[in-house]
Amino acid sequence: MNIAKMMQAATAAQKKMAKIQEELAERRIEATSGGGRVTVAASGTGEILSLKIAPEVVTPDDVEMLEDLILSAVRQAVADAKKLSESEMGKLTAGLGIPGLPF
Repeated sequence: MNIAKMMQAATAAQKKMAKIQEELAERRIEATSGGGRVTVAASGTGEILSLKIAPEVVTPDDVEMLEDLILSAVRQAVADAKKLSESEMGKLTAGLGIPGLPF
């Protein structure tokens, strides 16, 4: 492959990557814990968008349980966003034929 073709391929890949990142930022992923008592929404880029907590889990006597439920839902939302991002970026990098890219 000559240098000009490589540069064209790199430019095309860069444009596709920017588009994928825009699309990921618009995607919404929800994760729950505690049987749906805590819900966290994240973008496809892993940004936390919202947190909803059912009133019945807000008790001063068991703050630790609420913290655990929130942490669990946040971790799941971020992990799901990471999987989505890796999957979408993997589609791009698979076409480049460059093994070992961290997507």
